Amino acid sequence: MSTKDTLFSIKQTINCHGRLIDFSTPRVMGILNVTPDSFYDGGFYGNEKVIVNRVSEMLSEGADIIDIGAYSSRPGAAPVPSDAEMERLRMALHAIRSVFSGVILSVDTFRSEIASLVVREFGVSIINDISAGLLDDKMIPTVGELQVPYIMMHMQGTPQSMQKNPEYQDVTKEILAFFAKRISLAQNAGIQDIVLDPGFGFGKTMEHNYTLLRELNLFNMLGWPVMVGISRKSMIYKSLNTTPANALNGTTVLNTLALHNGAKLLRVHDVREAVETVQLYTLYLKASTLSDKI
Repeated sequence: MSTKDTLFSIKQTINCHGRLIDFSTPRVMGILNVTPDSFYDGGFYGNEKVIVNRVSEMLSEGADIIDIGAYSSRPGAAPVPSDAEMERLRMALHAIRSVFSGVILSVDTFRSEIASLVVREFGVSIINDISAGLLDDKMIPTVGELQVPYIMMHMQGTPQSMQKNPEYQDVTKEILAFFAKRISLAQNAGIQDIVLDPGFGFGKTMEHNYTLLRELNLFNMLGWPVMVGISRKSMIYKSLNTTPANALNGTTVLNTLALHNGAKLLRVHDVREAVETVQLYTLYLKASTLSDKI
């Protein structure tokens, strides 16, 4: 089922410090990991020069948002102290803001004190939280005070425990119920703009991941845009008996399916390929709409 087949009303814009991101056409978020141990690009972006070069490249390829992470959330990753996470972020954000003052930035963190600092000191526009506020009960109230969009992700467990035998009776139904509760909390805290991330690979088996992808359009009933982050993940490379480095083609295939099932934001390592995927899918939808009128 495609987006146009659904009857649900989805909010089409989020307000990033007065700049609207319109999801009537799907958008692309480029990943910038300033960590030494991320599963695909850990250690690549450890100094200001390479960070600026990478951001420049992603923007030239069409990224709408740059998402910066300083805490690896790969399965089994070691915990990172908050001061180390903040030090990495300060270095990256200072470098980016010194060159790209107007770029829309998101920070991937579950810590409320870091969310507050990056928004107030560096003008970060979006907070991307892998725990939807469960790892820090001050996060949702803090984002409400900051008045920035909030990406809430579903994760069963923590990065250290999430892949130790995750279980669900009905994975899609349970995550829908989870989001319904977290959305209510967020709205009560004054959060105006929400993006939902089902959390592919975060406390899910391979079967859970593909079930969520197939049933992704059901998340539209919640009324908020859906982000999909499957770039080079194990649901791709393990299925193909390959490596993250060789999982770009598989990523493009699954991103296309995600768009067809209603995704409004693709979080990716490979921006140009994702932008082209959105462009071609948009052309496909336009052609399909025209044929429906004949």
